[in-house]
Amino acid sequence: MALTFSYQGSVNLPSASNSHKTNEIAVSVRGLGLTYTTVIDRRPTFKARVKSLGRGLKQTRIIRALDDVNIDIEYGQVLGVIGVNGAGKSSMMRVIAGIIPPSQGRIEVFGSVSTLLALGVGFNPSMSGRDNVFLGGLAAGMSRQEIESHFQEIADFSELGEAIDAPMRTYSSGMFSRLAFSVAATVRPDILIVDEALSTGDAKFKQKSLNRIKELRSDDRALILVSHAMATLRDVCNDIAWLHKGKLVQRGAPDATIDAYQEFLQLGKSAAIDEDV
Repeated sequence: MALTFSYQGSVNLPSASNSHKTNEIAVSVRGLGLTYTTVIDRRPTFKARVKSLGRGLKQTRIIRALDDVNIDIEYGQVLGVIGVNGAGKSSMMRVIAGIIPPSQGRIEVFGSVSTLLALGVGFNPSMSGRDNVFLGGLAAGMSRQEIESHFQEIADFSELGEAIDAPMRTYSSGMFSRLAFSVAATVRPDILIVDEALSTGDAKFKQKSLNRIKELRSDDRALILVSHAMATLRDVCNDIAWLHKGKLVQRGAPDATIDAYQEFLQLGKSAAIDEDV
């Protein structure tokens, strides 16, 4: 199925298709641009107030989050996306997922998409973990019957035990992330987008989440992982895309691209650097 966004405003809705082969295009991005306009709220000086008297001027700032990005992601590919904070990584994931529209360019998505962009988005903290499993599953495109058939798998993976029936407002951040990841990883979509979610939870659950990603990697699907954990990306990914100031700087083999990125940041090699940069 193909979902197309373009700056002309046209949208092609998905058509049914569930069979994919390695090296077939899962996501095609062409000329992608994303611009934010923000209003700067500053306390003006007396001189500035006098100058703008009667004109009602507001300071605005235009932020170019993505700038002419071109990238294809194929089935059978595990693409890691790296870059400093503000490089445009999360913005690109949100556009690919259809959460926000691009300012320009064209995106085609061939398959079902599940996202783990911000842990717990869409969850209701007043509801129990059990109810939020259904809420999250429905939001991810699962039917109620599918959620019911997978519920025990989700609950077991989250390791919440009896807490699954407690309100989510009583959960720790680790419990929150475990349930969110459990729902997203159980959907088993054609295309899975994970933004920083592998760096949450305790060490045991991080390893468990990483193992689940590796299981999904063996299937005929496309995975996109955004992370600052270079060691994880070296281990899991077969391709890396490096973004900087909204532009695609380099794409290629994990070791070569990550080494170039770390050299750009003038960082040496160490366990600490590979864990989080």
